[in-house]
Amino acid sequence: MEIKIQDLSHIHEAARQFIAQIGTHTVFAFYGNMGAGKTTFIKAVCEELGVKDIITSPTFAIVNEYEVAQTSNLKPQTSNLRSAMLLDSSMKSSSIYHFDFYRIKRIEEVYDMGYEDYFYSGSLCLIEWPELIEELLPDDAVRVTIKEEADGSRTISF
Repeated sequence: MEIKIQDLSHIHEAARQFIAQIGTHTVFAFYGNMGAGKTTFIKAVCEELGVKDIITSPTFAIVNEYEVAQTSNLKPQTSNLRSAMLLDSSMKSSSIYHFDFYRIKRIEEVYDMGYEDYFYSGSLCLIEWPELIEELLPDDAVRVTIKEEADGSRTISF
């Protein structure tokens, strides 16, 4: 599937389209060049799912955990999306884990952080720079590519 983002004012609409396609998948690997918009798009997805925390790139922390707000606190357009995804029986918690593996130097660092506890938790895992840990991704991880087009728009493919 492809989602086109003409400009930043349309990012939340694109995030809602993306969420509508998640289904029962929980691990999403985001590929794209530096500056393509991976963090910005993940931030919009988290906001649409009801995260009230400040959402930033976990470049130095490697992983950020966000708690999803209660359904009653969500914007009306997103409450059905959250109900469909986060309350699905395959989801075990309302946490979202946001990873950035850009600064990983050795794969052992990922083993040491206990990546399996996150990837197989049933919680939503959104991963930036998965190229560096490709061999550790679950078989059912969804690969998402964000490409900056010549006109400045973005195309999200998965």
